[in-house]
Amino acid sequence: MGTVTSFDPVVEHERTRAALADVVPRLVRLLRDVPDPQAASGVPVWTVGDVGAHLAAVYLAYCSLAHGDESVDWDGVLPDHDGPLDERITAMNATAIGLFGDEERARLGDFVAERGEAFLRGTESLAPDTPVSVPWFGKDLTLATLTGLMLSESLVHGLDIARGAGLPWHIGPDEARLVLGQTMPTMMALALDTAKARGVTLALDLAIKGGPRLAVVIDAGTMTVTRDAPPRAYDCRLTAAPVAFLLVSFRRTPIWKAVARGQMRAGGRKPWLAMRLGELIANP
Repeated sequence: MGTVTSFDPVVEHERTRAALADVVPRLVRLLRDVPDPQAASGVPVWTVGDVGAHLAAVYLAYCSLAHGDESVDWDGVLPDHDGPLDERITAMNATAIGLFGDEERARLGDFVAERGEAFLRGTESLAPDTPVSVPWFGKDLTLATLTGLMLSESLVHGLDIARGAGLPWHIGPDEARLVLGQTMPTMMALALDTAKARGVTLALDLAIKGGPRLAVVIDAGTMTVTRDAPPRAYDCRLTAAPVAFLLVSFRRTPIWKAVARGQMRAGGRKPWLAMRLGELIANP
């Protein structure tokens, strides 16, 4: 594994923006080339067209949040209960894909192109630590995290569409590293299944090949994820290739396959504990 050094948040944010600017036109071409929107996708119960509509809703929402646009009726999209995060996101996703009817779905590529460009243009002069209020998470995220989430949604759901449509789609290791570095320190802790984590104590050194390196600590039903943490004792270490870890995290690749291919490896004093991480993270 290569040496992992401390990162520059400004430089990495600019790299993430550049990666998003590169993936948007690829995504637009993919959406326009889909031969059958009714084909099954890589997401259970969703068609290829449904995934495209979900992506369009993501671009609509994130662009509106970053611009401070108050025209979106969040009360009509957000679930009316305060259940676990994965349940709220699932309910919101089911509502959001209904925002785009057949006529709008025929122009999803144009919509994503327009909103993607607007997001990048409107956030160009903002610092990566600029706070952005995200209603469905119930808290502020940084612009850097929000940009990483847009890149993540584009890459992973692009794969879902491509798998259903029989079209090519590539996720590069550098793109995956940017997603993991920009989003995981915040989103892993938010997605913790607190009921399953009750009584669990775990300190894991998560080493993505080529970076980032994350200290994941679970104690008393809470999780903290720290990037480039000071040296400490860990129960176990999980070393993973960036694309493999991204796809395993989003349940797009089974963990056994990544292990069999040598893309994930557990070590340390209690290596078996590394496999518990996926069990404790809720995924809508």
